Amino acid sequence: MVQGRKKPARVCIKGDIKVIFLEECRKIVAFAPALDLTTSAGTLEEARRRFEEVLEIFFEETLEKGTLEEVLAECGWRKVSRPEVHWVPPKTRFVAQEDIRVTILV
Repeated sequence: MVQGRKKPARVCIKGDIKVIFLEECRKIVAFAPALDLTTSAGTLEEARRRFEEVLEIFFEETLEKGTLEEVLAECGWRKVSRPEVHWVPPKTRFVAQEDIRVTILV
């Protein structure tokens, strides 16, 4: 944190954030639809570790910039006031997977 800058307020997040792991181009991609966050690595374990790092950076940066509540609301999160104030992530449910044929003419 920059010296002299006010320390960001604490925020309570409750719930599970669903992370989808995919293999693409010999990399493991970790994607969390509830936050629109993505990272990748060579192994599943490394992708998990990197995702945890990205998640921490996301919360630190949005708190510091004062945009966390706005970003969470845009991503479909709900602010709950009882028994204490906290944020709840949207429910993510896998619906389908399809291959869609595309043709691009340049």
